[in-house]
Amino acid sequence: MDLSFTEEQDALVDTAREFTRKEIIPRAAHYDETGEFPREIFKKAFETGLMNVEIPEAYGGLGGSCLDNCLVQEEVSFGCSGINTSMAANSLGATPLLVAGTDEQKKKWLSRLTSELTFCAYCCSEPDAGSDVAGMRTRVTKHGDDYVLNGQKRWITNGGVASFYTVFATFDPAMKHKGIACFVVDASTPG
Repeated sequence: MDLSFTEEQDALVDTAREFTRKEIIPRAAHYDETGEFPREIFKKAFETGLMNVEIPEAYGGLGGSCLDNCLVQEEVSFGCSGINTSMAANSLGATPLLVAGTDEQKKKWLSRLTSELTFCAYCCSEPDAGSDVAGMRTRVTKHGDDYVLNGQKRWITNGGVASFYTVFATFDPAMKHKGIACFVVDASTPG
């Protein structure tokens, strides 16, 4: 078994390391102290190709592997774990679409992440359940052709800046994990 990185992976690590050294490390303390969202750093990361690494080329992404994304996140984390968390949240929020979305859904939502600097959020954690999906209380009910979600989510990275959310809800809490579904919710949706 060869555990060596490819030339492309080495180049990706070098790019992420240099970006972190020049753009993140000199500014990380400022963002920690002020609580400002570092949009300009994310814009530069987006332009450099360090965001949305795992989104397939068909949707405008790099088409990188999970390992490729981890290599980038490792370098960015060295500079600031908070900035890394927000970058990683885009990957996490996109994962339900990558795993189970239709081609139409992928084109619509994943292309938003690759066409311009945009954020998404993964909404699973709840006040009384944390990330324990079997304890999820956010409910979904079907009304004609529409679904209505009712409940609370907490600790949602990118929640305040996301343009869309992948939200988990249950049809019936008694069904535990078997009653859970995932919905993509545009940030402009009422409610």
